[in-house]
Amino acid sequence: MKSRQEQRSEETKEQILKAAGTLFANKGFDSVSIREIAKEAGCSHTTIYLYFKDKEALLHQLSMPSLEKLYKQLNSIILADTLSAEDKLKKISHDYIQFCLENKNMFDVIFNVKSTRVDEIDPKSEINILRLKIFSLMKQVLRNCLSIPENELLLNFSRIFYYQLNGILSTYSYLHEPIGELMKRLTPTFNLSVEILVLGFKEKLIQMGDD
Repeated sequence: MKSRQEQRSEETKEQILKAAGTLFANKGFDSVSIREIAKEAGCSHTTIYLYFKDKEALLHQLSMPSLEKLYKQLNSIILADTLSAEDKLKKISHDYIQFCLENKNMFDVIFNVKSTRVDEIDPKSEINILRLKIFSLMKQVLRNCLSIPENELLLNFSRIFYYQLNGILSTYSYLHEPIGELMKRLTPTFNLSVEILVLGFKEKLIQMGDD
C-alpha cells in the first residue's frame, strides 16, 4: 500500500502534467513557461523540477504513452495476414483518424511540438523517433499497395497520403457529434478517399513509365 506521502507525490505529478497539457494545447509549447505551469498546477516552480528536468521532459511524459499506444495499434494491423494491403491502408487511416479525434485537444502536442522532418535520418528525441516510426508504418503499407521500391517518389506519395489524413482531422476536429457516430457515418467516405488516392498514385506511376 502506498504511503500518504507517495500518494500526494503522485497527485502532484498528475496535476503538473494536466496543467502542462492544458497550457501547451491552448497557448503552444514555446509560449508556456515553467512558472505558468506551476501556477496552473497550484504548486511552486521548484516543485516541478523535483519531477521533471524541463519542459521537454513534460512533453515526453505527455506524448510518449499515446504515441506508443497508437504505434502498437497500427503495427498490429500491418501484421494481420487476413487483410490486403489496401484494406490495411484503410484500417490504418480509420484508426489514425479516430485516435486523433479522441485526443483532439492534445493532437498538436502529441504529433507536432518539437517535431522533425519525416525524412530525418537520425532524430534525437524518443518522441520524434516514435513519430517517424508511425509515419514509416503508413509508408510501408502504401509501398505494398503500389509495389514500388523505397525511394523519393514513395516518400512524396506518403507525404500526400499523410496530408490527406490531417486534412480530414482539420475538417472534423471541431464537430460536437460523438466520435463513434461520426466514424460510423463517414468511414465509407474515408475508405473511398483511400481508394481514390491509391488509384491516382498508380495512374501517376503509369504516366511516369510511359514517359
